Amino acid sequence: MGALHVTTATFENEVLKADKPVLVDFWASWCGPCQMLLPVIEELADEVTDAKICKVNVDEEPELAGRYKVMTIPTLMVVKDGKVADTSVGVIPKDAILKMLKA
Repeated sequence: MGALHVTTATFENEVLKADKPVLVDFWASWCGPCQMLLPVIEELADEVTDAKICKVNVDEEPELAGRYKVMTIPTLMVVKDGKVADTSVGVIPKDAILKMLKA
């Protein structure tokens, strides 16, 4: 299935009102580190069942990036119960992402 692409219009329903933790990957197509992280994000989307995996293209959704003060990409954010629970900037290994989701 892959990661769910979210927009400003769908962010509230898909992320803030989700009934389980959500990993949000803020990325851009021109960003080398984002492209390195992409297969890991897609893998997690296919493997993880107790969390939702979403992606936000910062070029297409600058308002969302601004709202969450995303200055550097890739930025990974875990949202639980409508609030940001954890944030990581840059490429991190899959096991570190899984730890963020479980925290």
